[in-house]
Amino acid sequence: MKEGTVLIIGRPNVGKSTFVNNVIGQKVAITSPKPQTTRFPIKALYEDERGKIIFVDTPGFLDKASSPLSKRTNQQTLQAINEGVDVVLYMIDPTRKRDYEEGKVLGIVRKINKPKKILVINKTDLEEKSYLPQYKFLEDEFKEVFAISALKNMHIKPLLDKIFSYLKESRPKADRLMDENRVYPLLNQDSKIFISELIREKIFLKTGKEVPYTTTVIVDRINERKNGMLYIKARILTTEDRYKKMLIGEGGRKIKEMGSMARKEIELATKKKVFLDLLVETDPHWQKTYFS
Repeated sequence: MKEGTVLIIGRPNVGKSTFVNNVIGQKVAITSPKPQTTRFPIKALYEDERGKIIFVDTPGFLDKASSPLSKRTNQQTLQAINEGVDVVLYMIDPTRKRDYEEGKVLGIVRKINKPKKILVINKTDLEEKSYLPQYKFLEDEFKEVFAISALKNMHIKPLLDKIFSYLKESRPKADRLMDENRVYPLLNQDSKIFISELIREKIFLKTGKEVPYTTTVIVDRINERKNGMLYIKARILTTEDRYKKMLIGEGGRKIKEMGSMARKEIELATKKKVFLDLLVETDPHWQKTYFS
């Protein structure tokens, strides 16, 4: 049996989380069309007859990190890079122009002292690949290059085959990381974090451009009642009253819609009926409180 750790790095919104979700076969990382959805590294376990792979999905590295949250995001990404990994996947999106941000990420990848690096060209299912020539030079830097579609789950198997060919036998790291407080196959999230992330995903999906970046979700309580129903008390924190009004919506329509979407997904994940008590509060200092 082979075991090892694979780090996935790339700029925001290249499809890292979508890739991990589809490889694992269930949602372990939240996704949205908006950049900077992921705020901290996600560790998830993939298993088949060949062995185990711990995938580390890193947040996209933020070029301009001025807030406590963005600074912490970058810090955690760099920490994940410096931890012991066996293979590095550098993921690019050829539908987007190569810019300074991409150059910054490439510079980080070049400094990673690991011989096993794979270039992954994502979003090959999209017709708009006009910027692919800008990335052509990378094929000279990377011995292995794979073109995939994480969204459509295309050409993933050959990439997994190559990853396993790089891994060594008998590394018990995956078993040591798992414990009863984690949400399998996630290795670094407990139930409260998992649920807060599912709720935050709905905010990204159902609100306007700036609102998601002013919010966080705190799960205060999870109780299983005598009838087997899960009672979950959670708060959406936002920085200004105007955002609070947008999150609640006219007649409470928006918060009810997001709450219903989150509840159904939590029920699917837990296989239990869920009562989600979801509130919105204004707290202009939530970043300093929870992310400093």
